[in-house]
Amino acid sequence: MGSIVGTMGCSSSVADRRSENVIRAAILIQKWYRLTMARLEMRRRYSLSIFQSIEYADEQDQLQLSNFFTFMLDHCTHPDAVSQIFTSPSAPQVVDEDLSLKEFEKKIDVPDSYYGPRLSFPLTVEDANALLHAFRNEQLLHARYVLQLLSETRRVLKEMPNITHLSTSYSKEITVCGDLHGNLDDLLLIFYKNGLPSEKNPYVFNGDFVDRGKNSMEILIILFAFLLIYPNDLHLNRGNHEDYIMNLRYGFTKEVSKKYKDHWKQILSLLRDVFSWLPLATIIDSKVLILHGGISDTTDLDFLNALERNKLKSLMRPPKSVRNRQDQVKTRIPTTKPSKHIAKQHVAGKTQHISSSGFTEPSGSNLPPDPALKEWKQILDILWSDPRSQNGCTPNKCRGGGCYFGPDVTAKLFERYNLKMLIRSHEFKPEGYEISHDGKVITIFSASNYYEEGSNRGAYIKLNPELTPRFVQYQVSKLTRRRNLQERVGTIESSALKSLREKIYAHRSELISAFAQYDLNGTGRISVNDWAAAMESVLQLELPWRMLRSQLAQMNPDGEVDFMSCFYDLKMGQPIKEAQPALAETLCRYRKDLEIIFNIIDKDHSGLISLEEFSQTWRLFTSHLGIDIQDDSIDKLVLTIDYNKDGHIDFNEFLEAFHVVHRLEKKATS
Repeated sequence: MGSIVGTMGCSSSVADRRSENVIRAAILIQKWYRLTMARLEMRRRYSLSIFQSIEYADEQDQLQLSNFFTFMLDHCTHPDAVSQIFTSPSAPQVVDEDLSLKEFEKKIDVPDSYYGPRLSFPLTVEDANALLHAFRNEQLLHARYVLQLLSETRRVLKEMPNITHLSTSYSKEITVCGDLHGNLDDLLLIFYKNGLPSEKNPYVFNGDFVDRGKNSMEILIILFAFLLIYPNDLHLNRGNHEDYIMNLRYGFTKEVSKKYKDHWKQILSLLRDVFSWLPLATIIDSKVLILHGGISDTTDLDFLNALERNKLKSLMRPPKSVRNRQDQVKTRIPTTKPSKHIAKQHVAGKTQHISSSGFTEPSGSNLPPDPALKEWKQILDILWSDPRSQNGCTPNKCRGGGCYFGPDVTAKLFERYNLKMLIRSHEFKPEGYEISHDGKVITIFSASNYYEEGSNRGAYIKLNPELTPRFVQYQVSKLTRRRNLQERVGTIESSALKSLREKIYAHRSELISAFAQYDLNGTGRISVNDWAAAMESVLQLELPWRMLRSQLAQMNPDGEVDFMSCFYDLKMGQPIKEAQPALAETLCRYRKDLEIIFNIIDKDHSGLISLEEFSQTWRLFTSHLGIDIQDDSIDKLVLTIDYNKDGHIDFNEFLEAFHVVHRLEKKATS
């Protein structure tokens, strides 16, 4: 009997030990899994932070570049240089506002060889379906129909109020979509999941239909077509990218010029007007305010509803009275030479952000009130602002325009207008949406894979009569579903770090000077804290530099950073011996800005500009931004690039010589 009990006890202890081992193994696996997921999430988050910080810095540059556009218009020897990209004195390029649909038919022939949709007005649902089918198959709509569609869209938009009022009593739900940014696949997926716009299925699209993506024109055509078919059921708000100067930088202008080589100027001219007639906001059931960016502590919905919205074709170019006012302000404010280690402060007026919108008028100014200034500021705020968790209203320094508005600003506006919810877009969100200000503010972003394949989901909102939001998320990408999480994060991280390294190299001289301030003994090594401080002082991207150090710079066994290692794997593409290092770096940094300016000067879209035009533009540009580069150095460089000595250069080829090449990537692909 005793032996039986002993045997049973032994078996029990063995089973217990096995059970303990299984539990320990499970705990170890769980810890490993959680640690792995945490590391992946950390990499994903800092990669998205890099993308967003660089995007906002780019927008800030664009806002400051608008001063240069104005400078060119006011001081250039050809003051119509910018406007001629949209209008031309020759009759074929001007779109007469009274031009009828029949006259477009007479002026523009559609050849028999064209197999795309043939539109007849007024449009029907069959026409919209034909457009959807054509665009799925990568067909283009003929320029005649594009111009007719835009002309009709302008006619309809002109009859609409600045703020559209909707009611859920006429339908069970209203769908609200955010930024699409030229991603046609997202729009097609929304319609597939949620149904096409109709009287029973109304939509609000909250701006930023264009730029960045490759199918902005197709998105506009589809949305405008449904607007003409269902003007009471499809509603469009203006975004900050429905702006012809923004389109120069972010791709839409180039897209239109490539797709419609014979009529691109006419199309852009008409679009410039159409964008200015887009409504500014939508209000549902008198409770839900929908606008693209946000609000400020001075947002006045009554004033916004009464102003002439079409007067502001571009917020990047304030009204002339506002520019004159800024000139008066500059004469009253003593300026000091900015630190050469602060990358952004070469730009005139940047450090004078005093008003909540970023307007450079100081508090206590004795300048008289200006209605044009108020209109511009009110629209700038609602198209460019972002919410923040802290109370108050402060200038949006990341973007360079609009403001950051806190929960108290939201509460104040809600109390004044008896509102319940604010739906806005304008900001990338990894999950496609975000709720803030205690549920009162919702950000909706509908462009999936915005930065990189797998970087984010898109989303839209369904609002029922109780005004309870329901979020629908999606992600357009078969490839993303096939790859595991680690592979997706790796792709996003690699792309983000590549963009960051390019920005680092473009500020190489300033960074080396900043590092040297901490390297008193000239060792080439500094502490991690000093390295991070120097990086932020120059780049001003508000990134977690200590965390990123291992990806950007090498550390020696003593724990110090070899700061020159930031540049080891980077070099200038197609190095040109004639380019001095300082000049090459400057061209690299302002490559995107110069491309925009040269495209403006290039009236015939040939890609060629004269040496005289190039030199004159360069001198104006460097003078305006306070860049200290000797004129003869750029002249010598330009002469060497005029390979056939005909007095013209291919500026796209010229600028391509000043992009950053990643040496390791080049080795891998060669």
